[in-house]
Amino acid sequence: MIVSRRALLASLPACALFAAGSRVLAAGFEVTLSEAEWRKRLDPEAFAVLRQAATERAFTSPLNKEHRPGTFVCKGCALPLFSARTKYDSGTGWPSFWRPLPNAVQTSVDHDLGYARTEVHCRRCGGHLGHVFNDGPPPTGLRYCMNGVAMRFVPGKPV
Repeated sequence: MIVSRRALLASLPACALFAAGSRVLAAGFEVTLSEAEWRKRLDPEAFAVLRQAATERAFTSPLNKEHRPGTFVCKGCALPLFSARTKYDSGTGWPSFWRPLPNAVQTSVDHDLGYARTEVHCRRCGGHLGHVFNDGPPPTGLRYCMNGVAMRFVPGKPV
């Protein structure tokens, strides 16, 4: 099949939107499951965020109102990610933290919105958690803006 340059160029925006909306995170992490196994383990919303890098709607996560002592863990693999001590209300509609726990997250750059953002992943399963921005409070000046659907809260003494 031969495709003209004009037809190819005309199809690029649609291809880019499809690729951005259907991204599935690659293997190579300590916890690696098939797509079917992830779908069985996670509810549809958590699967869309953790495995396909979707974003939950702002102000919909029950974790926004979570203020007890405890730890926020990855819903995909239960790795402790954030201490409740570092959570704060950023006013953005997503659970926000000024620092992750040591050795909990990794970052990469994504261009899904047409510009560079720093994406945050679970270090153990590679699940997409959200993004980190340079507009947070002291002492780090960072805002880890996380999807609540990608995490679970474990009450008790924070890690």
